[in-house]
Amino acid sequence: MKRRRVVLAAGAAAIVAGLLACGGPPSANAPRPALPVATPPATAQPPPAETAVHLVTASDLGASWHPGCPMPPENLRLVDVPYLGMDGKPHTGQLIVNQDRVEQTITVFDELFRLRFPIQRIQTPDHYPGAEDELSMEDNNTSAFNCRGIPGSSEWSQHALGRAIDINPLLNPSVYKTGSFEPTTAAQYLDRTRKDAGLLHDGDPAVRVFTDRGWTWGGHWANPSDYQHFELP
Repeated sequence: MKRRRVVLAAGAAAIVAGLLACGGPPSANAPRPALPVATPPATAQPPPAETAVHLVTASDLGASWHPGCPMPPENLRLVDVPYLGMDGKPHTGQLIVNQDRVEQTITVFDELFRLRFPIQRIQTPDHYPGAEDELSMEDNNTSAFNCRGIPGSSEWSQHALGRAIDINPLLNPSVYKTGSFEPTTAAQYLDRTRKDAGLLHDGDPAVRVFTDRGWTWGGHWANPSDYQHFELP
């Protein structure tokens, strides 16, 4: 199925009118192990001049959406965003966000790129069997929309509304007072004094890219301390 897209200049204040034809949804890939974390080079190429914003359908969303989810597909958008990979090279990833969070998402990822903040990969949850969040986190995959609840709660997560983004989740786990953590493969990253490229710490420029623009960082929460999580309800 073909998507339609709106093309935006990176960091633009508003979406440029007009929808252009583009390719269909990405095909599913098996999860890959996280690559060794390396410090990126001192310089990076500028981000792409354009960012594409695609309409999506229930078919495009795959297992990340199902009937009964609080956000219908027509209120979501697939956004192409630039990022600096752990290999030090520029890449383009895809995030699904609420239509009212498109501009904010483009702005923060453009700024993360300019800061040369490294990200392992960015792809939608339907790349993983059942859109399973644990598999996406173990793969250190940065993602946004996924129709799921808050663990241990009957409430919907902000991810189910397309208003939250998890950044390098293997390196930045969600840690509970009980001692449990997500993903379950992140034990070595519970030590938050680590300085690996891609880790997030309070006051880091990468954290402030979000918080200075009104996003809430889960790393400021008491339980869990959700170091990967940013939301803008």
